[in-house]
Amino acid sequence: MRRILFVALLALGLGTLTEVSGNHLPEAGLNLNERFFDEVRELIKRRMEAKQLPLAGDELALQNQRSYDNVPIPAASVPVPVLVENWPTDQHSFGQVTAVSVDPEGNPVIFHRADRYWDVNTFNESNIYYLIEYGPIKEKTIYVLDPKTGAIKTGWGSDMFYMPHGMTIDAHGNYWITDVAMHQAFKFRPFESKPQLVIGKRFRPGASVKQLCKPTSIAVATTGEFFIADGYCNSRILKFNAAGKLLRSIPQPPEFLSLQVPHAITLLEHLDLLCIADRENMRVVCPKAGLKSSHGEGQPAATIQEPDLGRVFGVSGYGDIVFAVNGPTSMLPVRGFTIDPRSETIIGHWGEFKNPHSIAVSVNGSALYVTETGTNHQTNRVWKYVLA
Repeated sequence: MRRILFVALLALGLGTLTEVSGNHLPEAGLNLNERFFDEVRELIKRRMEAKQLPLAGDELALQNQRSYDNVPIPAASVPVPVLVENWPTDQHSFGQVTAVSVDPEGNPVIFHRADRYWDVNTFNESNIYYLIEYGPIKEKTIYVLDPKTGAIKTGWGSDMFYMPHGMTIDAHGNYWITDVAMHQAFKFRPFESKPQLVIGKRFRPGASVKQLCKPTSIAVATTGEFFIADGYCNSRILKFNAAGKLLRSIPQPPEFLSLQVPHAITLLEHLDLLCIADRENMRVVCPKAGLKSSHGEGQPAATIQEPDLGRVFGVSGYGDIVFAVNGPTSMLPVRGFTIDPRSETIIGHWGEFKNPHSIAVSVNGSALYVTETGTNHQTNRVWKYVLA
């Protein structure tokens, strides 16, 4: 009963009662317990009465927006990914392809590890990269592909990265990259070796506001604000302004959102949502991004968690929907998902994979790409889908 009332308090937005549960309530006898429950009932009563009051101004606008947000997407308007057979036309010898993005010209761009592999010997217990002495990867780690044939058009990124992970290309063609070995996130102009912006301290993992620890992914808004999934160790999202000043951390009080390895992130700017591949919690969660206003920040996140979803590795937003891929999870099929955050449901399944790691949709919605990581060039690959 105590737990039920505590959950009710959280659901009603009354919860500033921290560390109150069946194991933490005072053990001072029936009188104190009765007084506690009386106070709970009074709080619930006041909250329910407040819900009946007419709303005005920003509160009314916010409620109207919530009503709009909950409208499900008509099935007829949902694009369906269809595999493009025999793409690429020629086989590539990539290393583990950890990320894919699409540049403003519609070219798919991949980020790979060449001859590097992440295994149990890559980091110590303090998340320090063991192989610093080997230096950065000598080979080009970024390749721009032809969208029609998959042939390599150009490449760059040699002698720059140690353990590639995430890559996002923004509307201006800037490359946003994470390296889990260096514990850093970077912003580059195309084909430049010197970053415009660096977040985190080189090879120094940490949880302070100036450090990262194995960051996984970056999402960039048209406003210039950007989000970093600080990923494997800290399980948090950091929001920055365009100049790299930290604005907030997600989650933060009063948000009741616990992340376990936020592996990829994407923005649905129209809905002001940041959708997170919350990998080890086996779900996609979409808190308010706070790009339009700060009113929605801290609200309960839209949550998509269904039995067949499994560990989510990649997410990519398109319009009001999210495309996602899961990874090996027990006996579940490894495949793609189409998700409607407004109704908090999976509205489509597609594809068949072995070990997908990332996903990206072109800006005009003409194509979708999925990358896989494996142990050889045949399993390290890129798939192309068209959206029909």
